[in-house]
Amino acid sequence: MHKIGIDLGGTKIEGILLDEKYNTIQRKRIETHQENGYDSIVKSIISLINELKTETGEETSVGICTPGVIDDNSGLIKNSNTRCLIGMPLKNDIEKALGHEIVMENDANCFALAESLLGSAKGYDVVFGVIMGTGVGGGIVINGTLHKGSTNIAGEWGHHTLYPNGNGCYCGKQGCVETYISGPALEKRWLELTGKKESLQSIASMASSSAQWKKEFLENFGISLANVIDILDPDAIVLGGGVSNIPFLYDRGKKVVYEKVFSDSVDTPILKNSLGDSAGVFGVCMI
Repeated sequence: MHKIGIDLGGTKIEGILLDEKYNTIQRKRIETHQENGYDSIVKSIISLINELKTETGEETSVGICTPGVIDDNSGLIKNSNTRCLIGMPLKNDIEKALGHEIVMENDANCFALAESLLGSAKGYDVVFGVIMGTGVGGGIVINGTLHKGSTNIAGEWGHHTLYPNGNGCYCGKQGCVETYISGPALEKRWLELTGKKESLQSIASMASSSAQWKKEFLENFGISLANVIDILDPDAIVLGGGVSNIPFLYDRGKKVVYEKVFSDSVDTPILKNSLGDSAGVFGVCMI
């Protein structure tokens, strides 16, 4: 059976058609346009799935990785930074349109699973997969199996409280990690410090011109990830999302994390992903 994986991101929707050995047959990306609302996203996903199905004469399974998780009691999406999804029956609506069941899983979980089985963290027993992009999320893989927790929120380090009276977050709390080290948060802080609106890619390349921005970023990254190590003590951490492309996270960033861990000996590998921003579509096909 061939497999279709869909990664619903904040800015793009990626679809991939794989054969039984996870070789790519076809892939396509379209813009999410979440500003057009929930119904528009559902139509885009269904259209993309149907387009990929035309590339094979075989039966296909379908998996979708999404920001947020499905509430076991209601079947509705919760904890999503793509806010138009919150409280909506996304899985049910897509199944109705397609006429068959699908798999749906959190995007960070899919990322962690793919990187632990196929990517940079292959061979490690306990892996913490980090997403730092439009939002901040995480997934835990233990011996090749996702650990999701009793309410499907295991690994959600992006909503640990970094500063109790800090930045407001869409989740209703204050001071969440996501409001400090996600891509939009970092761009917002640069604007506050310099008065200039720049993309994260541009900011990272000239971060030396604002030592304050880099110092704050490293401090917040270090505290946040050290807390994860103190709790989980994983064999490896793999970083994903647009923020993971910043080179200094893997030398200076790692050093700051190590300085804050509750141990006089720490050597947890902090790895760059090897599957890029396509890890999610591979991961959801493995569930």
